[in-house]
Amino acid sequence: MAEPNGINERQRELFIRKSTRVAASYLKRAKALSEMPDAAKPFFDVLENIYIKLTDIQKPEDMKSIGTLCVMVPAELIYAAGAMPVRLCSGSYTAYSIGDDYIPRDACPLVKAVMGFAKVGALPAFDNCTMLVAPVTCDCKKKLAGVMDSVKNFSRKNTVPLHVPPLKKDDADTEVFLKELYRLIPILEKETGVQITARSLAEGINMVGNAQYEMSEFLKFRRHDPALISGTQVMAVMNAYSYMPVNLWAEQMHRLNGDMIRRLEQGHFVSRKNQPRILVTGSPIAFPNIKIPLLIEEMGGVLAADETCMGERGLYDPVSVIDPSFDGMMRALASRYIKPCTCPVFVDNSQRIYRIQQLIKEHKIQGVIYHVLRGCLVYDYEYQLMEEAMGKLDIPIIRVESDYNEEDVEQLRIRIEAFIELIKLKELKKEA
Repeated sequence: MAEPNGINERQRELFIRKSTRVAASYLKRAKALSEMPDAAKPFFDVLENIYIKLTDIQKPEDMKSIGTLCVMVPAELIYAAGAMPVRLCSGSYTAYSIGDDYIPRDACPLVKAVMGFAKVGALPAFDNCTMLVAPVTCDCKKKLAGVMDSVKNFSRKNTVPLHVPPLKKDDADTEVFLKELYRLIPILEKETGVQITARSLAEGINMVGNAQYEMSEFLKFRRHDPALISGTQVMAVMNAYSYMPVNLWAEQMHRLNGDMIRRLEQGHFVSRKNQPRILVTGSPIAFPNIKIPLLIEEMGGVLAADETCMGERGLYDPVSVIDPSFDGMMRALASRYIKPCTCPVFVDNSQRIYRIQQLIKEHKIQGVIYHVLRGCLVYDYEYQLMEEAMGKLDIPIIRVESDYNEEDVEQLRIRIEAFIELIKLKELKKEA
């Protein structure tokens, strides 16, 4: 007999079996790419616990989980309310296939996967969120926030849309987002029963700032050529951030940085000096859909950097507090989450080109793979601008459109392998 959401127990069991098997396969492939640093293993354990063992997030029992759908939800504000932000963005093809029955055909797979997990109710990390904050960054997420109320597992939860201004150049644009953050405060306080004070907000900013500091230290090691760690493994580390309390993630990143120092001192590298160094940008790469990073490195490339919202983007720019008053810190939060953000949701996104040019120089990038999830129009719009910018730098670029399904893997493998060979040939011509 079908449940109110249209999923019966037999279908739920099949869903769990398939989704855990796929997640386990991707984790195994990522681990097998190269010898993984010991300090990276706990991050993999987190992904295993969430997606394979189906356990809840390891956090204090009295700490509530607040679901988010974007890096533009200030984690500092949620921690200030005594709760933990949990990114609900998932790359599960199994969940996507369920969500496909409830979301329009041309919607992006990420939104379908979120809906799929909500319908089945098989992922405690998602189901135990007591509230959902959904920035209105695209039409798909806007409508998802609206239809979540129809889902049994979410119908009793508060879904809060967060308006994001289309412009970010002027102070007036930041003021729009500041008002949204002030509107969010009493909603968070009511949900958690904790008042957000100047002290708790400062503590939240410091907690996330510690993680950003450890990330900035780690990026120094990631720039090294030859590579000290597989780029796919780095993507797993960054995805684990979504399911770990920020202080624990920062502590483990500190240990990982220690491993990087030892590897550098011992000359322990995971790539050769002449392997093509590739940057991935575009649509988010959410676990377990890490097939693009895997194919890059299985085909002989080095994933040397990324500019994605499930990767480095969420942590590369800390909050800069000049005025320590409550309003001063709130303004610093609003400014941090709007002005440096390179998401294509903004009308003018020239900062993103500049950021990628920086990454190319810092990480010695030789080629760019522009990843577009099918139906992700905001990223697809910007490919032409990116192609023109890369042409001026004489950096090869390829647009790769994919879904969460497994059917396009061989086609992607052929294209990515050919792109890597093109980079090799280009470098050989330089040396000749």
